[in-house]
Amino acid sequence: TCAEQMTILTGMANKSIYDFSVETLDGQPVPLSNYRGKVLLIINVYHRMNTLMEMFGDLNFTVLGFPSNQFGLQSPVNHETLNVLKYVRPGGGFVPKFPVFGRIEVNGLNEEPLFAYLKESLPFVNPVIGDMKKFYWSPIKVNDIRWNFEKFLITADGMPFKRYELHCPIENVEKDIAELL
Repeated sequence: TCAEQMTILTGMANKSIYDFSVETLDGQPVPLSNYRGKVLLIINVYHRMNTLMEMFGDLNFTVLGFPSNQFGLQSPVNHETLNVLKYVRPGGGFVPKFPVFGRIEVNGLNEEPLFAYLKESLPFVNPVIGDMKKFYWSPIKVNDIRWNFEKFLITADGMPFKRYELHCPIENVEKDIAELL
């Protein structure tokens, strides 16, 4: 089974993801309160995510994509993101059926405040750090996202619910989304 972590809300009871804003690929600010009332899956990898949108997109659910270049320097600059998704990774003409935001840092000194909040709310799920030669941030901390396949599931009222480690089967994520809906 995959390691999962349920929300522990100590000292953060008055915070939700609606307290944060993020930027689109072209630099426009978007308050996450725009997604109030939806179950959200926050990701920075795109494989199988359109399938989740096809399964649950009509049911107050959406995926939110956040590219990060901190894992093996694999993420392009913002203006190249959609073309790289379409032609390279995952490729094959892939067009996301969900919002993809501007490239961010999810770990280290310049981590996006949203991800600092998510990691504080849902501590690490994978005790293995991984190949640190492929990590591009400092300092490395125990709650850091280990690789870009980790996911965060958010309830319809904006509360972090579960964090999934990179090897967690997508079927586990699907089951939890269905339960929240």
